[in-house]
Amino acid sequence: MGSAIPAFSDGEPAQPPPSRAHLAQQQQQSQQLAEQLRMGRVPRSRNLSESASVETPRPPRGSKSRDRLTEPRPATSTRSTPQSRPVAQEGSDSPRERVPGRRPPDSGSKPPRKRTPKGQSKRTAATPSQPNTPKARTRKTTEKKGKRTKISPLIYGARLLILGVGLGVLAGTLLSIWNPADNYTVGAAGNTEIPQEEQQEQVTPAYNLQALPLTQEITTLKEKLQAMAAEHPELTPGVYAIELDTGAYLDLNGAQRFSAASTIKVPILIAFFQDVDAGKITLDEMLTMKQEHIAEGSGDMQFTEPGTKYSALETATKMSEISDNTATNMLIERLGGAGALNQRFASWGLSNTAIANLLPDLEGTNTTSPQDLVQVMGLVEQGQVLSLRSRDRLFKIMQNTVNNSLLPQGLGSGAAIAHKTGDIGTAISDAGLVDMPNGKRYLMAAIVKRPHNDPAAEELIRQMSKVVYQSFNGEL
Repeated sequence: MGSAIPAFSDGEPAQPPPSRAHLAQQQQQSQQLAEQLRMGRVPRSRNLSESASVETPRPPRGSKSRDRLTEPRPATSTRSTPQSRPVAQEGSDSPRERVPGRRPPDSGSKPPRKRTPKGQSKRTAATPSQPNTPKARTRKTTEKKGKRTKISPLIYGARLLILGVGLGVLAGTLLSIWNPADNYTVGAAGNTEIPQEEQQEQVTPAYNLQALPLTQEITTLKEKLQAMAAEHPELTPGVYAIELDTGAYLDLNGAQRFSAASTIKVPILIAFFQDVDAGKITLDEMLTMKQEHIAEGSGDMQFTEPGTKYSALETATKMSEISDNTATNMLIERLGGAGALNQRFASWGLSNTAIANLLPDLEGTNTTSPQDLVQVMGLVEQGQVLSLRSRDRLFKIMQNTVNNSLLPQGLGSGAAIAHKTGDIGTAISDAGLVDMPNGKRYLMAAIVKRPHNDPAAEELIRQMSKVVYQSFNGEL
């Protein structure tokens, strides 16, 4: 009866107090966990799973262990797999023993880790104390950036240089094939400088008599004309003729310079149609006659009032058909003046043809030669200075020349001529293209220097025209 009665509390048996060694071990583990949390060394859930799997083996699939089924879930926000759930060890002092590397369920010192949204970069979401950028993805990104190799500007320059050289060679080859006559040879030192004489020819390309089909001179015809001229020692004739189909020619003082008189209007008319072809002037352009244009002598435009307007074609036609001096002066001004026309004459290879004064030029300062007149008409006939349309229009105007007292008088029946005459006191002339009934054609120009208005010069031209016609027609 005197024995002591054991004490009870709330109907549960009293638990024995924990030993000191156990308390010291728990305190040490708490300090280690706090240190890991402070240093940011708490592993991810994947690492936790690995550590848990090492610490506690995974039970076999289909196992119905009571400890696994009765294990309470941890209170942390980190997802855990069956492998990461700790299993209570037998003989432990507490129903749940702490697993190294895992946050205790009663730890409230740090809020649970939040999941990073899909649209947010993990590098941005991670804190400096908890870097969570995957190393594999970092290496992959580095490899992609490494493939974009930066090309040096020198390589680009070399490629452009090679492309430019190739295009230049191709273009040069095509141009040389298209126009081989323009090729030239470069000197040994690569100097492409052109001599001064060649530069002058390049700026003003001169036509020469080689453009006409010259073969050999008809000596018998030349001797006959010399005999005719000898009968008139007071006269100085110059005659040049060429048969266009065979190239046979006659040259009697053909390169001698004479007063041109109105035959200067032949190259002026050619220059007019050349500008028409170039679009510098139109046939229906209206030209105004000024007081300074009015000239005495041949023509009827001098009798109209200054300010009268004429079309360009009408002005050119009057200049040739009726040898109007006023019309000639109007065209000289419209074509750029005497200096510009003289340069053009020189470009055609006319070495003796030049305009010194406006018409009527009774002093005979404007000059030409029989060879120049034949040469320039030959260039027109061959289509070298005019288009075919302008050539036909020019010869049609010259066929309508009113004065037919010189070369036409020596032609046979059925022949046609497109020509232009000239007449001043000291010289008389005529130049034209003759179309014979047998189909042959020839060019002829005759200029005779004479005493003032000597009629023997006119008769000499008529007789010479007849002999030349008979020679080319096979009658001599």
